[in-house]
Amino acid sequence: MTEFIIFIASALFVTVARYMGGFRELHMLQQNSYQWRSHFNRAKQNHYVSYLPYVIFLCVPGLMLSPLFEMNVSGIIIKSLLIVASVVTMIINRPKKFKKPFVYTARVKRMIVTFTILTIIPLIVAVFGFLNESFITAYVTLAFILCLTPLAALLSNLINYPIEEYIRRWYINDAKKILSGMKSLDVVGITGSYGKTSMKFYLGELLNSQYNTLITPESYNTPMGVVKTIRMMMKSTHEIFVCEMGARHVGDIKELCDIVNPHDAIITSIGPQHLETFGKIENIISTKFELGDAVNGKGKILVNGDDENIRKGMGKYENVITYGFSDNNDYKAKDISVSYKGTKFTVVSKNGEECEYETSLLGEHNVLNLLGAISYCNEKGISLSSLIIPVRRIKSVKHRLELIDGGEICYIDDAYNSNPQGSKAALKVLSLFDDYMKILCTPGMVELGEKQDELNFEFGKEAASACDYVALVGKKQTEPILKGLKENGFSEEKIFVAETLSEAIENIKSITSDKKKMVLLENDLPDNY
Repeated sequence: MTEFIIFIASALFVTVARYMGGFRELHMLQQNSYQWRSHFNRAKQNHYVSYLPYVIFLCVPGLMLSPLFEMNVSGIIIKSLLIVASVVTMIINRPKKFKKPFVYTARVKRMIVTFTILTIIPLIVAVFGFLNESFITAYVTLAFILCLTPLAALLSNLINYPIEEYIRRWYINDAKKILSGMKSLDVVGITGSYGKTSMKFYLGELLNSQYNTLITPESYNTPMGVVKTIRMMMKSTHEIFVCEMGARHVGDIKELCDIVNPHDAIITSIGPQHLETFGKIENIISTKFELGDAVNGKGKILVNGDDENIRKGMGKYENVITYGFSDNNDYKAKDISVSYKGTKFTVVSKNGEECEYETSLLGEHNVLNLLGAISYCNEKGISLSSLIIPVRRIKSVKHRLELIDGGEICYIDDAYNSNPQGSKAALKVLSLFDDYMKILCTPGMVELGEKQDELNFEFGKEAASACDYVALVGKKQTEPILKGLKENGFSEEKIFVAETLSEAIENIKSITSDKKKMVLLENDLPDNY
């Protein structure tokens, strides 16, 4: 009877732990857009080790049950302690709180059903093993149930793939049908390693002054995000659809173009982002120009002419229009005046017309994005002068150099940014606040492949010249930043290393100063890190 109780307790523990770990894995799989390779690599690097204590505690009683743990007081105590230790370990290794919630979509619910079936089958094996007094089989099976939780989540995704692909194609075809019925709709695709989301919002604001414009909301830049936008938000009265296009793999932009069939294209930048999945910069260049391939010969291709990687690939395209700061661009920005209160600049069009603008946005890189949006609007027939007021009305995009006045501590929220160019631009903005104590708070940049340590090291060197204090979040991934800070002579006494953002903020609050504090929140690790 006692043995039965211990087995039931172990089985219940395994089931609970399986579902706690399983839901974590399914959540992570959702964060990785159900791409099993990306999910597996992240899991292998970051949290497979968290299952090791479970396996140890469950294997010990399974392998040593019969010969060593007789049904006496000491044996029962040992087995009970192992179960208690397992429960304690499960609590200690409980999943962290995710920034993005687990969305229980129809797809997720179907995966949970499959995951449950993959849990019940080995549980039945364990029960039969116990009933047949094959205790080692029973307990080892329980151990494997828990140990293979990550693989069970991936297998659930694989098993469901044919069904999900059928459903996915149905939604895509439905979205394409909606677009095909809107003969007068202009679709402009926007892509880039950075700047595309800001450009999308700015362009949407400016175009809305003359046209009924729909933009993909937030970061809806995946095929299903775009499809959802079309099916849920597109109306017959819309005249322009601004579609942000994101990519992590070669072919991702082409897939989006096949759905929306863009007439015009905007490429904001090409740089070392998502190198973990792209492998090399050449793959990023070819992927971004998949948008140019889709538009070539149909409409305009507006590109950042100051970007070296873009200039390498734009030569083969027709009707290319460039924008940037250098004189060899069709549209140029000059006389840029940046302060902590905002930015003033002048735009020169390709026919020589000039117009002055003011914006509350901070930094030269925002001028570049605004210039791109202004250039496209002008190509659509909107005069430069009629854009003065719309430009003035534009507010910063959430988490992209968003200035937040918190009294004694103010924040520049640039948490969404995760690329070298954007991080450098953010430091320039921070340096504008001369009357403040300037503090950088960052976990560093990720998804940069083999260059990640090198680029974070350079980030640290640049931060040393712009900041009074630095708060690093996470010890391991911020080591290159720390080295860069020290390399440039930054005082170690002015560096904090915290495990969490909340701990870093508490360290910042503890700094005594007569000045108000301006804290740059730079980068934000995704949930899968």
